[in-house]
Amino acid sequence: MTFKRSALTEHFLTDLVEEAKQLLGQGKTADYIPALAAIDPNQIGIAVCFNDGDIVQAGAAQTPFSIQSISKLFTLVQALKLYQDELWQGIGREPSGHRFNSMVQLETDHGVPRNPFINAGALAICDRLQSRLSAPTFQLLELLRKLADNPALHANNQVARSELAHGSRNAAMAYLMKAFGNFSNPVEQVLHSYCHHCAIEMSCVDLAKASVFLANKGISFSGEAILSADQTTRINALMATCGLYDASGEFAYEVGLPGKSGVGGGIVAVYPGHFSVCAWSPELNPVGNSLISTWLLEQLTDRLEVSIY
Repeated sequence: MTFKRSALTEHFLTDLVEEAKQLLGQGKTADYIPALAAIDPNQIGIAVCFNDGDIVQAGAAQTPFSIQSISKLFTLVQALKLYQDELWQGIGREPSGHRFNSMVQLETDHGVPRNPFINAGALAICDRLQSRLSAPTFQLLELLRKLADNPALHANNQVARSELAHGSRNAAMAYLMKAFGNFSNPVEQVLHSYCHHCAIEMSCVDLAKASVFLANKGISFSGEAILSADQTTRINALMATCGLYDASGEFAYEVGLPGKSGVGGGIVAVYPGHFSVCAWSPELNPVGNSLISTWLLEQLTDRLEVSIY
């Protein structure tokens, strides 16, 4: 079936949000990060950005939230622009099949993370950025402000401090990679950048706009080339296979779009050639992805009959 843009309206999204309210209370916020555990869980938002920049939205689509691991998508974009194919020396491109913060494979694979979207892989990306950027967090914010056309974007320092205070596992991963010679910079310095990346706050509208270049062969809605068409295709492939951690296969089966999630409750997904979409609700399922955001995206693609497969 050919996608009909006219069917994707604010009324359509509002109906989805209203239906999703019946699922409130079935998930759990990310309580291992105290600053996230304090967030009101009864919030649902969704926004779609078409390739020309037009937005449709519903619910709490303009409420900023902590993007958490969605930041890994954009640090990967930065690193790919800086390193090109050299980036993949010491970082894999395979699904992990384990939790996003698992250390099991890191030891088995001699300090080489399976992909850039699990925590170990994102830390390795941040280490590469630390080697070539003067101010990684500021430069990531500058990229996101440009992509989202929102100069007010910032990192929540309270969330970043909370993550740093409870980041022993991430530190252990970084030190393990360093022991294997796959980490160059001081661990504490990289962790500071990593936690501030995760603590950046954006809304569904911001994230849908910021990621729409992935639906348009690397071209942003303003017409700027962010990545080449080939690089864009490859990032979408990584999102499809690794973007939802050990639920990536299930997400591909049920939603049928490349996606990237974060424990702040957001999920970004891309329908190449047409639009990007971001759904948000803070309560997570047992895998660590937003329960309601996943449901919203499943219903959106099912009812509109869209899929990349």
